[in-house]
Amino acid sequence: MTKPPTAHTPGRRAAPVTNQAEEKPGKSRINLALQGGGAHGAFTWGVLDRLLEDGRLDVEGISGTSAGAMNGALLAQGLLTGGPDKARELLERLWRRVAKSHGLGPLAPSWLMPFSTGPNLDSHPVYAGMDMMVRMLSPYQFNPMGVNPLRDVLDGLVDFDLLRRAQDVRLFVSATNVNRGQLRVFSGNELSVDCLLASACLPMLFQAVRIEGEHYWDGGYMGNPVLDPLIKQCTSPDVLVVQVTPMHRPDLPRTPTAIIDRINEISFNSTFYRELRSIELVNRLLDDGRINPDAGLRPIHLHMIESDASMGALGVSSKLNGDWGFLSELRDLGRAAAEGWLDAHHAAIGQKSSFATGPFFV
Repeated sequence: MTKPPTAHTPGRRAAPVTNQAEEKPGKSRINLALQGGGAHGAFTWGVLDRLLEDGRLDVEGISGTSAGAMNGALLAQGLLTGGPDKARELLERLWRRVAKSHGLGPLAPSWLMPFSTGPNLDSHPVYAGMDMMVRMLSPYQFNPMGVNPLRDVLDGLVDFDLLRRAQDVRLFVSATNVNRGQLRVFSGNELSVDCLLASACLPMLFQAVRIEGEHYWDGGYMGNPVLDPLIKQCTSPDVLVVQVTPMHRPDLPRTPTAIIDRINEISFNSTFYRELRSIELVNRLLDDGRINPDAGLRPIHLHMIESDASMGALGVSSKLNGDWGFLSELRDLGRAAAEGWLDAHHAAIGQKSSFATGPFFV
């Protein structure tokens, strides 16, 4: 029987401790919420690489969508098998595989690329053809065999048996149930390569991924990322969001592709904003003493690492750019953003939120 899709609600009770390790001495326990964004997920790689190098954070739970789920899977696996150094190694292997797959694919650099603008692929002849094709044909027509290059990228790299058994570092992967129009959060024994592919399934490029008789698209439509399982199923009150999808764009989108992409960005951020609003409301009611402490609710400390100006300056087509040089630039951008956050806000962990949600709600 198919498991009903997971629903999430704003209330949160302190999660029971079930076989989970206590916070390590000298480290601050935290949960991570990792957004998706195609190749832009290399920014998250850089953030995680710097946090792991710093060594002061003890990760309890990871909620990821799309590229964030893939980053989260390798992060959890590395932490469980060899600690921060192993996690850094596995994350680099993931993105090197992405670059290798890109180099063998139709969007590999061509002789026209020197005339393009930075990392954007707009002048790539194949990208222009693909952009036109997806407006006229569905992936069931132009890709009838359902080939997905991400399956080869993940093949043999992720140890799902380990992730299913894990208690010390828990992974939550979000996908959108196509027929029900509901969120599904995969965790524990449900984790598989198919749930990662489902979480990253853009419906204009890939056929829906079938799991247990149900079909799934990209998790970003219902939560990018989903915070609820970190609040309800983990014990740490601190949630660090790695923001990849820009909240703000400096220019008005004018091309059909840019308009569609901006609609997707707004859609992908909408459920995330609603969760932030709910958390902000409960925190305020707790602070004001308007919620009975015996109700079991607890304050949640929110933190965010982002580079909105830099990510917002990237074009739509760059999300499909898996060139190693570009991925390395995004990694370095992520490392720099994490460095700035550690310097400014590490002391807030366990004490208070380090960013205000108010400016998001006008």
